[in-house]
Amino acid sequence: MSNQEFTQRRVTWGCYIALAFAVVFFSGLLQSTEWYGVFDFTTLNGSFGKVAYGVKESADGVQAVTTSLRGKGGSGARDGFIFALTLIPTVMFALGMINVLEHYGALEAARKLLTPLLRPLMGIPGNSGLALIASLQSTDAGAAMTRQLKDEGHLTKRETDVFTMFQFTAGATIVNFFSSGAVLFTLTLADGSLAVTSSIGLAVAIMFVFKFVGANLFRIYLNITEGKGKENHKDEPTDMHKEVTQ
Repeated sequence: MSNQEFTQRRVTWGCYIALAFAVVFFSGLLQSTEWYGVFDFTTLNGSFGKVAYGVKESADGVQAVTTSLRGKGGSGARDGFIFALTLIPTVMFALGMINVLEHYGALEAARKLLTPLLRPLMGIPGNSGLALIASLQSTDAGAAMTRQLKDEGHLTKRETDVFTMFQFTAGATIVNFFSSGAVLFTLTLADGSLAVTSSIGLAVAIMFVFKFVGANLFRIYLNITEGKGKENHKDEPTDMHKEVTQ
């Protein structure tokens, strides 16, 4: 009979530096066209060009538009397939970055620092913190990173379900809000006063708080329908354990 003992990777200062970089990289704090934009996930991920271009107007006033890839007016399975292809670069880039950061110990540092916070708030381990931050910018990146955490044993099925509820309650909160919802705060009435008197910061805070509320409502639902059961609360995945004695 072999006696197996497992050890955890030691959390060093390098791990914390990698974690700090990951938080900044996925949070959108440095999203810009300036030089420091190279340290931001969304900036480096880029964007697709316009599928409609080359607008030309003939003598009789008829406009001719040149399109590429998906184009305008698509429908059916083909249109959906082309749209799905646009998600591939984001997912591949996110998974590549999380693997690099994991190599330098960022997940270990996140587990140590964030587990005391995320475990009571949502019942999930701290090493899901990077996926949480990424999901505030990109639903695709957040979903891909969560799937990887689940596959590697960082998250149980129950934890994955709860975490997924958190992510897709107001998905990509920061990006979607500031790209579309924030414009509401600039609307004015006929007398020139602001139509919305609340602050943008308060709106973001409310959405963020209710993401936690949604996750915990789902936890309650699972407790009612499935019972608490026996969950594996180990933050370290089995495939990262090392056998030191036999």
